[in-house]
Amino acid sequence: FVVGLIASVSTCMAVVGGIVLSLSATFAKEGNKVRPQVMFHVGRLASFFVLGGAIGVLGSVFQFGARGMFVLGVLVALVLLILGLNLLDIFPWAHKLQLTMPTSLGSRVHGMKNVNHVLTPLLVGMVTFFLPCGFTQSMQVYTLTTGSFIKGGLTMFAFALGTLPVLALLSFGSLGIHKKTQSGVFFKTAGLIVIFFAIFNLINTLAGAGIINPIFSF
Repeated sequence: FVVGLIASVSTCMAVVGGIVLSLSATFAKEGNKVRPQVMFHVGRLASFFVLGGAIGVLGSVFQFGARGMFVLGVLVALVLLILGLNLLDIFPWAHKLQLTMPTSLGSRVHGMKNVNHVLTPLLVGMVTFFLPCGFTQSMQVYTLTTGSFIKGGLTMFAFALGTLPVLALLSFGSLGIHKKTQSGVFFKTAGLIVIFFAIFNLINTLAGAGIINPIFSF
């Protein structure tokens, strides 16, 4: 949930925020401002739970061993570390390491938002699961390790719920964190929090593999 809050004001803002604003403008032309936005967020939350659960089940089918769990844990930590460094914005080379969505897939989904149909907001909200920012990608990889539909679904649902407040403000109001004078301090603080999550996850992964002694007892 906390990672979702941070993601919603960083990379997810860029990936999903533009879709939200454009979708809102498209339907606002006909005076329909509330219902499409509600459908978009309902579709997003529902798809993150169902598809997150599917990823969890997929993880149980593969039955990752100790080595697989170690690789996935390190991968999640590395993705979060890169995202945190990008938020700090003090290492230009880190931007080259961040994963981006395929251009062809992005253009298709961005094109869907201009289709003025009653179910369009719901479908676009569901499809955002496949337009991951780096934070979403790290959560999807982590969900593989749960090996459970319920745990996987709740993990992705909590993440999506964390992104909801900011995306809802974009839908029903206006938000410009990136324009505020305090944005530098805000994003650097968020970057440090994400780096902490990366280090925390890496330490737990190394401890689980028996490489180091456990540092955290919870």
